Amino acid sequence: MISNFILKYIGFLAAFCTTFAFIPQAVKVWKTKSTKDISLYMFIIFTTGVFSWLIYGIIISNLPIILANVITLILSLFILICKLRYK
Repeated sequence: MISNFILKYIGFLAAFCTTFAFIPQAVKVWKTKSTKDISLYMFIIFTTGVFSWLIYGIIISNLPIILANVITLILSLFILICKLRYK
C-alpha cells in the first residue's frame, strides 16, 4: 500500500504538470494576441471542468487539487477571455 506521504506528493506532481502545461499556451496568446487555433467550446467546457474540480477540492479539503485548479482556472480564464476578445 502506498503511504499517504507518497500519495500526497504524487498528487502535487500531477497537479504541477497538468497546471503548468498551460503556461506556454498562455504566453503564446499574450505575445501574439492570436487565438484563432483555439477552440472556444473546448475552453468553455474545460474552464467549467476546472472550476468544478476546484469546488470539489475545497469540499474535500485536498490541497493539491485546490492549488492546481486555482492556478489552472486563472490560466484558462485568461486564454478564454483572450479568445473572446481577439475574435
